[in-house]
Amino acid sequence: MRYAVVFEKSESSFGAYVPDLPGCAATGTSLAEAKTLISEAMKQHLADLKSDGKHPPEPASVCAYIDA
Repeated sequence: MRYAVVFEKSESSFGAYVPDLPGCAATGTSLAEAKTLISEAMKQHLADLKSDGKHPPEPASVCAYIDA
């Protein structure tokens, strides 16, 4: 499944989280590292759900850029 991921830049790192997978988050020192780590976190999160006998939630978040 394909899930939306939010990336947030801080002074020294990039955070990432998946709105449709509560608790699934990662932090990297670069955007590339954050992308790699959140991908791994998502795989582990989904594997944990499966091992608990739960079905993964359907992706529901929608992303868009809006000019202000």
